[in-house]
Amino acid sequence: MNLTLRQISYFALTAETGSVSGAATAARISQSAVTESIRALEAQIGVALFVRHTRGVALTHEGHQFLRHVKLILATVDDATKAFANRDMSVSGKLNLGVTSLVAGYFLADILARFRRVFPDIEVKVYEEDRRYIEHLLINGELDLALMLTSNLEDDTALARETLVRSRYRLWLSAKHPLVDKSLVQPEDLRGQDLIALDIDELLEAITSWLHAEALDDRIVFKTTSVEAVRSMIGTGAGVAILPDMALRPYTLEGDRLEARPINNLSLTLDVGLVWRRGSSSSAQADIFRTLVTDFKTSRW
Repeated sequence: MNLTLRQISYFALTAETGSVSGAATAARISQSAVTESIRALEAQIGVALFVRHTRGVALTHEGHQFLRHVKLILATVDDATKAFANRDMSVSGKLNLGVTSLVAGYFLADILARFRRVFPDIEVKVYEEDRRYIEHLLINGELDLALMLTSNLEDDTALARETLVRSRYRLWLSAKHPLVDKSLVQPEDLRGQDLIALDIDELLEAITSWLHAEALDDRIVFKTTSVEAVRSMIGTGAGVAILPDMALRPYTLEGDRLEARPINNLSLTLDVGLVWRRGSSSSAQADIFRTLVTDFKTSRW
């Protein structure tokens, strides 16, 4: 099997844009070239990567698994091409990094893997804590940086932030749920639904005022700190959830398919980014990490 970088690049573009035409436009080539490349790729690896529909394409379960590997391949290639342009391999030392639990689960692994590939002599110590305690550690100078939610940051006077990604809240539901046929869910559609709440990183607090305003706060039937529990319950039809896109995965561990739909009147986002103490002198290790994460965000998020 001889996969080419061009094949996996076209695959990644198609997955990102959701259509062959979008990938062709981004790559500045013909749609037929993208189509033939994906067909050859699917034939080589022996699985269907996309399901075709009238609005474009959607990743299959195997396609999602393959995409994760492709992202790592493309990130490694990107690191290799930039290795001599922007790295000072004499940089060593230690970086103390704070992270909250939800962010650790969805952003940390790929970022750390890339950082360690390019700067293996910098030791990164990661401290997972709740948001309030991380703010305390940053202000006290015990952490150099934190990768965390920035939408609920409290101390703007002492802390600076750089938001990297904004993830909108949508309704998560089973692919078999009656509301899946709606392109835009109305708040009144939820008044007869059981809501499942994910109670980590202050996600529940973030949505509480909106739920109260829409008279939906009494619809919560189950609270959990487990994302997988939320997915599994939705997949089996036990309820629906209002959660940010960044935690969405299209399949549960049991193989049930999940969907997400926008909710009218809900513009709330969950923001993730870097946070550091205002006025503190930044270390070389922290500067390098901030630069790499910003570049990673531009190319991958």
